[in-house]
Order: sequence, then structure tokens, then C-alpha cells
Amino acid sequence: MSFITTKDGTNIFYKDWGKGQPIVFSHGWPLSGDAWEAQMLFFGQNGYRVIAHDRRGHGRSDQPWDGNNMDQYADDLAELIEKLDLNDAILIGHSTGGGEVAHYIGRHGSGRVAKVVLVGAVPPLMLKTAANPEGTPIEVFDGIRKGTAGDRSQFFKELTLPFYGFNLEGAKMNDGLRESFWLQGMAGSIKGHYDCIREFSEVDYTDDLKKIDRPTLVIHGDDDQIVPFAASAAKTAKIVKDAKLIVYKGGAHGLAQIEPDKFNADVLAFIKA
Repeated sequence: MSFITTKDGTNIFYKDWGKGQPIVFSHGWPLSGDAWEAQMLFFGQNGYRVIAHDRRGHGRSDQPWDGNNMDQYADDLAELIEKLDLNDAILIGHSTGGGEVAHYIGRHGSGRVAKVVLVGAVPPLMLKTAANPEGTPIEVFDGIRKGTAGDRSQFFKELTLPFYGFNLEGAKMNDGLRESFWLQGMAGSIKGHYDCIREFSEVDYTDDLKKIDRPTLVIHGDDDQIVPFAASAAKTAKIVKDAKLIVYKGGAHGLAQIEPDKFNADVLAFIKA
């Protein structure tokens, strides 16, 4: 079990396997680094050093009452990258983790970064506003807060259906994946999860995206029920200079888990390009 201790005394759990160019994975809400298992095995077997941490308040990391915000998440990622002395790193962020990756570059620069992959990522802004009509109404996020606070266990079980597209006609159910999601979620902190809802919904990452100056791949499903394509990837691909966009037709939010072979191949091709 590997941990770093951050400047504010929080222990952050991480896995660090293999040798070669480092790939750092940032997970979505309310999951942990375990969400990237299929990717870590694949890229580790293909000659890369693979690293995945559990965000504070998630998984096996500490569960502080305070500090569950994107500024701190990005700073935690920076401390991990610096303490492991990673250079020429490929940063891959899913959902909230995409915000974390973007905000890391926005706050700490891209000096240690070679390439960026954003998958089902929340930037630039999920919240519906007058300037962002494609976004999601605040009432939806208030519902997520209510579900998390009131009956987190049942809420997480139900969330797996739209998260992986299992609620769509003709979808093939995967009970093991649903149970893995629930297990990862329940390992985390209810306070950390509750606080994080604001970070993935109401934080505007536009300025962070503008600071990304490394080759960037944006992958998104056009049937993502959690982070709608029109408010996220469609805009991100235009904001990040020379970003490459790949749209998965009928793709759900958790597409790296639903379509690991396709996702891994697309990312590997981008890395090698």
C-alpha cells in the first residue's frame, strides 16, 4: 500500500506499477483509482508506467472534513507527480478527473506533461447558465446532493444505470461492474463525496482548458447521460488548441469500462502518434 502525505497532512493512496513513460489516471466521482483497472493492466503490459491515485475523500485516501475542493485536488495531484518525480507524463482524466487534470495544468503548468486525455470529462462547465444553456440545471445537482446525503448506498446502486447506459433499450447488463462501482463509492467519505458535487458541477474550467498546451485527446460518448456531450466535449475540443475529438456513437459515461478494448486502442494510438 503506497501513500504520499500532502502538505496539509492528508494521506493520498496511489498505485504505481511498471516501467516506462508514466501514465497518470484521475478517476471520476464517486469512484477510486480502481476504476482504471483495465487500463492499468493494458498499458502496464504495453511498456508504460501506470499510476492511479484515490482522490482525497475517495477510496483508500484519508477522509478530511475540509479541503474537498478542486483547488486542493489539483494540488494533491501536483504533489503526487512531484514526489514521484514524473516527467513526460500522459495525464488521463475521466469525468471529475478531467476537471482535476485541467485544473492541475491551470494551476501548475504543463512542464511535466507530454499529452492529455479527457474522457467523459466535466469541463468546461456542467451547470446550465444563461451563458451555458447546454448545461444541466442546478436542480439535477441538488438531487444528487439529496441522494448522497440521504441514502448514499441505494443512490449509488441506482446511479450505475445511467452511468453505464444500462437503462437503455438493448443494453447488456453487467452486475459485476455495478457492484464494483458501489464498492468503490461506499469506500469513500460521504462528506468528501457531498462536497465534490459542487466541484464537478459548478466550477468553470474554461480558463484551465485555455492553458493546456500539450497534444490533447477528447473522448466522449454521444449518449452520455451524466455529462452531456454538447456542454462538455463539444466545447472543450474547440477551446483546447488543436485538440482531437473522438465521439463514441451510443457511448455511455463510463465508456472506458464498457468499451475497454476500443478505448485502450484509441488512447494507445494517440500516445504513439
